[in-house]
Amino acid sequence: MEIFSIQDLTSEFSVLEVVIVLVLSCALSMFIGWIYKTTHRGTSYTQSFVFTLVLNGMIVALVMLIVGSSIARAFSLVGALSIIRFRNAVKEPRDVGFIFFTMAVGTRFYLLAVIATTVISLVILLMTRFNLFAREMSSQILRIQFPNGEPFDVLFEKAFLKYTNASELISVDSVNNGLLTDLTYSIGMKKSNQIPDFLNEIRNPNGNNKVTLVAGYNVTDL
Repeated sequence: MEIFSIQDLTSEFSVLEVVIVLVLSCALSMFIGWIYKTTHRGTSYTQSFVFTLVLNGMIVALVMLIVGSSIARAFSLVGALSIIRFRNAVKEPRDVGFIFFTMAVGTRFYLLAVIATTVISLVILLMTRFNLFAREMSSQILRIQFPNGEPFDVLFEKAFLKYTNASELISVDSVNNGLLTDLTYSIGMKKSNQIPDFLNEIRNPNGNNKVTLVAGYNVTDL
């Protein structure tokens, strides 16, 4: 009676090939996870997402082994996986790119996967290092509360002209049982080091009520 042979697991691929595919996809996916962690900005980073990237790369590699060149198996897997629903929204568009990145390295083209991972990771690092495509003037969100009935259209005009390049009123709300008016502006500061002076000048005409400036909302999850 023949003992289990390591030569062929099935008629299509060997145990050694399975090990090579899973180990290589795991290594490349972990490297992609490190690139994601290194280049991530903002506060939405989670360790579980990087774990998911690694598992995603390995599972896709396994799926590619199962599918092989069989069209029937490919459609069967698509039908089976279509029942999966994800309730968590992707917080950043770049996260989708990293998901597809790990999916792409899960193929049986080993040299292509290694070269593609190296080149794409280098591009990501360079774009992050040199801050490519960033706007020269970032926008900030300014929220001001002041006594109801004050002429807000001219109340802060002097401070805006002095410290900002642009300002746009987004919303006007009545708060505190109608005693206060809450204004939300989108502004662009001329110089970031003038923020304390700007806030002090805003507080003077608003009766020292609450003033909030969200200076980094472009890279922060609100």
